[in-house]
Amino acid sequence: MKCAMRIEITMLLCLAVFYSCSSEEELAREAAVIHEAALTVDTHIDWPSRQLRNPSFVPGERHTQGESDSQQWDLIRMKEGGLDAVFMSIFTAQGPRNEEGHLKAKEHALKLIGITQKMAADYPDLAEMAYSAAEAEEIAQSGKRAIYMGMENGYPLGLDSSNVKVFYDLGVRYITITHSSNNELGDSSTDQLQEWQGLSPLGESVVREMNRLGIMVDISHVHDETFWDVMAITKAPVIASHSSAWAVCDHKRNMKDDMLRAVKKNGGVVQVCLLGDFIKKVPQSPEREAALAVWRKKQEAWRRGAMTPEQEEQLFQERRELNEKYPPKRPDLNDAMAHIEHMIKVMGVDHVGIGSDFDGGGGLVNIDDVAEMPNLTKELVRRGYSEEDIRKIWGGNLFRVLREVEQVAQHLQQKDLTAE
Repeated sequence: MKCAMRIEITMLLCLAVFYSCSSEEELAREAAVIHEAALTVDTHIDWPSRQLRNPSFVPGERHTQGESDSQQWDLIRMKEGGLDAVFMSIFTAQGPRNEEGHLKAKEHALKLIGITQKMAADYPDLAEMAYSAAEAEEIAQSGKRAIYMGMENGYPLGLDSSNVKVFYDLGVRYITITHSSNNELGDSSTDQLQEWQGLSPLGESVVREMNRLGIMVDISHVHDETFWDVMAITKAPVIASHSSAWAVCDHKRNMKDDMLRAVKKNGGVVQVCLLGDFIKKVPQSPEREAALAVWRKKQEAWRRGAMTPEQEEQLFQERRELNEKYPPKRPDLNDAMAHIEHMIKVMGVDHVGIGSDFDGGGGLVNIDDVAEMPNLTKELVRRGYSEEDIRKIWGGNLFRVLREVEQVAQHLQQKDLTAE
């Protein structure tokens, strides 16, 4: 009798394992179909800055995750990961706020734009520059990757709001008002002091000009008061190109629930950032913390824009060596899902997207480069999200916002013509 029971239990366990494996395979197949059909976009990848520091990197070749200088993006892995479109970050560290500083910042931004445009020109069979919402679908259908550009930090605009059009004409389709420090446009979320109590008068005019031209206003990195000033002025939906939820992880860079609700009312979208510090506070070893404290003191010069390109490369080489010697303990994909699901609970699924910050500090366990993007779709399917919802999260929401920004610009420009 006992022997028969053991046999029956063994059979039941085997059946359970079989159906579990079968179910997992079925889930993976379903997720793969949905991911392939969706128009997917990542709104924040810092490859141009990495390329400037490491010009030997070949974006048209596949690089192995985790290897030295592999970075987290290349065109081959982008295709493998089913990522149809990306916004390359035209990032400028905050530097001196004077005529010389602004001129150098503008030159730096123009250099990154040139690097990005050259990449697309070098690989015409793999990628194509994109400038409107409609082009993402058109380029994806051709089998290529759509390359957009977003400017991170309005510092290169200097004191001249006419520079907004300069960068628009070159293809920039969002501008992040600030970065880690205050600038001439407004206050940053991570500066020690508030200077403008929100947007500056110049910042207000820049927001209006972005609306007029059709550039998305990006409120990642801004101080809360800067955010509320933007929301009071903008006539178009906004984006947060790479921000997460403060209620889940109370980092200054994350967005509080009242801000999320304001973005919903505005019709905008918040792109969840996959950077560990913004996702979950994970205790690190004392040795790593001590080494990081020393490195961050050196980093302050970089944040002020006081480093040469050679010094920048040395700084980031030291960070790579630090990570190898004291590997970080990182949050994982499930931790990122906590942010996505919280935002959906607060705002609804129509206002959530993905902005990884790959090559700029982003990357979590199980989603550490563009080739692993399908893991997010698989997790969404596992948690019962519909194909329609997944399409919205992966690109539908962002491109809806870009289309509406384009429509607002057309209306404002037509209004100006009528007034004349």
